[in-house]
Amino acid sequence: MAELITLDDPDDPRLHDYTGLTDVELRRRREPAEGLFIAEGEKVIRRAGEAGYAMRSMLLSAKWVDIMRDVIDRATAPVYVVEPALAERVTGYHVHRGALASMQRTPLPTAAELLRTARRVVIMESVNDHTNIGAIFRSAAALGMDAVLLSPDCADPLYRRSVKVSMGAVFSVPYARADSWPGGLDPVREAGFTLLALTPDDTARSLDEVAPHRMERVALMLGAEGDGLSARALAAADAWVRIPMSHGVDSLNVGAAAAVAFYAVATGRPQE
Repeated sequence: MAELITLDDPDDPRLHDYTGLTDVELRRRREPAEGLFIAEGEKVIRRAGEAGYAMRSMLLSAKWVDIMRDVIDRATAPVYVVEPALAERVTGYHVHRGALASMQRTPLPTAAELLRTARRVVIMESVNDHTNIGAIFRSAAALGMDAVLLSPDCADPLYRRSVKVSMGAVFSVPYARADSWPGGLDPVREAGFTLLALTPDDTARSLDEVAPHRMERVALMLGAEGDGLSARALAAADAWVRIPMSHGVDSLNVGAAAAVAFYAVATGRPQE
């Protein structure tokens, strides 16, 4: 059972993992370097533990102690109990869900390891909005995609906002980061995947026409909100695919487009 420790000093060094959570640039540098990420909220903390991530510590307001009692009883890491006002001073925001945990990162698989057993892969290029990353991971998990490959400049899926938006789905879909770009696409093709670039371009074929759910191994490429896939990524694709639009709408945001495309890739629709 974890030790419950009441803290009342916002400068206590034991709270170091939780300082400045709203400073995105700081956390981007600190968290991977220090081998940690922050899980926020009861469900996400539980899912992180179920996924095998080791807890470094937990930060709770008093009323959450009973709610998290079973997690506390299983934990070996310290549990810091603080007043909500102190939590806000440390983290930089009002912790609505009343529970945070610092979790230990695990080494990422290589792209080759990721591709070995997957059949339906998501490839993201330059997606650096944490909300979009979280939404895409959640849809990937829900709709049966096997794995995610990130370009070197994609945002961190384990950043607090990404984890929260995904509701912990970032823990259930394995992912790797390409070493180079677009050279990192070569191992995908060599592993037998058909590279499909999702784009609203008029010359792209509709997903229904391409029928990716019938392909043996498919890698669906997604670009950043607004800019979409780069010219280099589009040139590396085997085919361009699009979601047919109506009522003068030219495209969906990347999170919504990903969900539609994942359904077409991983599940498909009943054939008439």
